[in-house]
Amino acid sequence: MESGGPLPCSANPRDGRGGWRASLFIIVVGFVERIGFIGVEGNLITYLSGPLGMSTAAAAAGANAWSGTVLVLPLVGALAADSRLGRYRAVLLAGVLYLLSLGMLTVSSMLQTSQSHHRSCHGAATACSSAPSPAWLAFFYAALYLLALAQGFHKPCSEAMGADQFDATARASRSSYFNWFHFSISWGYAIAATAVTYVQENIGWTVGFAACWAVMLVYLAVFLLGTRTYRAEQPVDGSSLARLTEEFTFSQKVVATDTDTQRLLVAEPEEGTEGFLARLLPIWLSSLVFAAAMAQVTTLFTKQGSTMDRRIGGLVVPPAALQSFISITYITLVPVYDRALVPLVRRLTGHPAGITTLQRIGAGMAMSCVAMAAAALVEAKRLSTAKNAGLLDRPDVALPMSLWWLVPQYVLVGLAEVFTCIGLEEFFYDQVPDALRSVGLALSLSILC
Repeated sequence: MESGGPLPCSANPRDGRGGWRASLFIIVVGFVERIGFIGVEGNLITYLSGPLGMSTAAAAAGANAWSGTVLVLPLVGALAADSRLGRYRAVLLAGVLYLLSLGMLTVSSMLQTSQSHHRSCHGAATACSSAPSPAWLAFFYAALYLLALAQGFHKPCSEAMGADQFDATARASRSSYFNWFHFSISWGYAIAATAVTYVQENIGWTVGFAACWAVMLVYLAVFLLGTRTYRAEQPVDGSSLARLTEEFTFSQKVVATDTDTQRLLVAEPEEGTEGFLARLLPIWLSSLVFAAAMAQVTTLFTKQGSTMDRRIGGLVVPPAALQSFISITYITLVPVYDRALVPLVRRLTGHPAGITTLQRIGAGMAMSCVAMAAAALVEAKRLSTAKNAGLLDRPDVALPMSLWWLVPQYVLVGLAEVFTCIGLEEFFYDQVPDALRSVGLALSLSILC
């Protein structure tokens, strides 16, 4: 790479690059990125069904279609990074795309608000309900899907780049990095789910989108400040990927020690890229059920909250704000897990991370079953309350049932994610060749986030 850019991972660690010093910049970047991105994603269904006037079904369909695109695009970004761009340039490109897309969303909101103010019914002061123009909708959706593309470059490449700062002799530190990366982005989720959604619904959507844009300026500045501390993989030529994966073989196992663990999958050298991807497929497929359960957070859970009593004193809590309890669970549990539970279990198992990544994933999936059972019980209670109050056909009227009934299911989802989401990302990162780490993370992200 050019002078001043990050060095390859094979660079001498004594030059001061890599390690926790470099990964801390990535951890901070992850924190501010979540504020900006979740500030849009977490409350999107409310914006579609509110200012844009869509029905609940249409808004949910639009939000789910966009969310599906968000899940797929990390694969595109990861392939581009690992074959051509390199992770450093991919994250840099993500920052530029974030500024462009959020700037467009801010402008689209300004135009929509201006048009609403100019519409009137027979000269009345109350704004008339009218569908947005096709040109405005095209501009809005272009901005929204450009935001998804930016996230596609950021999500797998930034997290993989942070893990790249630890070589094979620092397996315990690398595992700890994944925990602290998620601890950091959980603060971003919490701020987005509370402060940003409050601004959007009580001050204005334009101000909320503009705040997300400003946060992305910080994203780009922090990432660039850390440039001279990074060591990162050089991209490999796309034509050499097959040769690279043929040379790489999981059958070259290393006996587990305190600083290293064997790769869990075994592929023959002649199988190439398709071989290790095929052997990861069962894990990927089995995680789809978990992903389906987690998808309820931004759709069903949010709509449940919108029908309930959301008053706290003189404030009305946005339904999306309860997503912050997932972040609070992360913030509370991750330090306990990393600093107390892992050292304790490590003494018993001898494993650098305490338990294997597959054991961690399985524990989280079991917790997700409990979370969905709790959500079903609360939904039964909510429907019973609506029936008794004669409000089954009145979704615009708040039910005499507190929003706080939803808190346990959010906390249980947070517990499940601490184990499964972090475990899946670490597992897929570890199980692919070094030059395809972004692709490995993208495979896990295509399931979850």
